[in-house]
Amino acid sequence: MIKAVFFDLDDTLLWDQKSVKDAFEATCEVAKVRYGIDPAALEEAVREEAGKLYASYETYEFTKLIGINPFEGLWGNFLDNEENFQKMKKIVPTYRKEAWTRGLKVLGIDDPVFGKELGERFPQERRNAPHVYEESFKVLDKLKGNYKLLLLTNGSPDLQQTKLKITPELVPYFDQIVISGAFGRGKPDPSIFEHALSLVSLHKHEVIMVGDNLMTDILGASRVGIRSVWINRHNKERNEVEPTYEIQHLEELFPILDSFR
Repeated sequence: MIKAVFFDLDDTLLWDQKSVKDAFEATCEVAKVRYGIDPAALEEAVREEAGKLYASYETYEFTKLIGINPFEGLWGNFLDNEENFQKMKKIVPTYRKEAWTRGLKVLGIDDPVFGKELGERFPQERRNAPHVYEESFKVLDKLKGNYKLLLLTNGSPDLQQTKLKITPELVPYFDQIVISGAFGRGKPDPSIFEHALSLVSLHKHEVIMVGDNLMTDILGASRVGIRSVWINRHNKERNEVEPTYEIQHLEELFPILDSFR
């Protein structure tokens, strides 16, 4: 019998990709007004430059371990006490300015002052664009009270808590919230799943993990013998990682849970 459901946060309950996309569009529109450049071309250039810059920092291996992507670095403040987060806190102001300045340069605009302005604008726009999938609350309403609910998310505690602060309706649904940056290891490391099991005092066969990422949510669950549900909204190709179940909409979770009653 399933007694608890573990949920991933980003792009499972929160539509993080849309929030990032909206923030890019709003910020790049400012550049269009200033210089008449194509917003889509600037977004593509900044995404590429941000990725290259991000991988060049000494904190890169740590961010991979915890599960923090380059776009979170473009708006997170990393106000956590841990040493690597303190390093990131010092890096990100320059990182933001450089990513946007280099993106502008790709399009023939050499304006570091404006690059800094855009780098500071993007975090504001990201905070103004929280998106939750339309079915998230409906599904959580039905589950609450019938199952223990645990949120298992990769990232910086400060940044993930910021996401939850700007979507405060989500927090009360969860009995426990586990953030990789606070634990010290991220999905798919088995230890964070074992830690989550201990928090709800359940065995692996009594829990199911729901997430959008095969390489973190699904792989990690399989490593400790937890059944997994891959939410594949965009018809992504499967790789070598095999989820127990695959769905395209969160409400498809109910027949799966009912089959264990």
